[in-house]
Amino acid sequence: MLDVRFSSSLKAMLLLGHAEEQGSPVLSSTQLARSLDTNPSLVRKLMVPLVQDGLVASIKGRRGGVRLGRPADRITLGEIYRSSIGDKPLWAPRPEGPRECLVTNHSAEYFARLTDETEAAVLGALAGRTLADSLDELRAIDRAVGGSAVGGTAPLAAEPDGRPRIGAGRVPERKPLI
Repeated sequence: MLDVRFSSSLKAMLLLGHAEEQGSPVLSSTQLARSLDTNPSLVRKLMVPLVQDGLVASIKGRRGGVRLGRPADRITLGEIYRSSIGDKPLWAPRPEGPRECLVTNHSAEYFARLTDETEAAVLGALAGRTLADSLDELRAIDRAVGGSAVGGTAPLAAEPDGRPRIGAGRVPERKPLI
């Protein structure tokens, strides 16, 4: 079923990769939650399968948090997808009803085949991209729009405890709505 687990996990992984590039590889669930516009509890739940699969490492203690489990160029988006989604299919077929015609007799098998084919295509596309490739793509997008992304490529501002503040830095110029 389509949901936001993959996109949220991918964004968290991108934030971790960017933080590592900036020299502050450990981020707390509170920091990630702020950037994901959610709560720290949800971030911790998102991290569980990523930690179990070795994509993220959990650091315990007062200054703990999470960091990438291995270098960004050795983590594929396919791995992030599989870890965050698990065995849940891309979409679920409608429940079967009475078998009365060509469609109702075979739609469940058709949808199962279509789902398998679509998931294979999605995984194929994601397997060919690493987290490092994705960070490069984000930098290219940032350059193309004139480097107006919040935070840009400048070092991250710090939280009171010294951790980097995600999203701090340059604020894009807002255009009037009228």
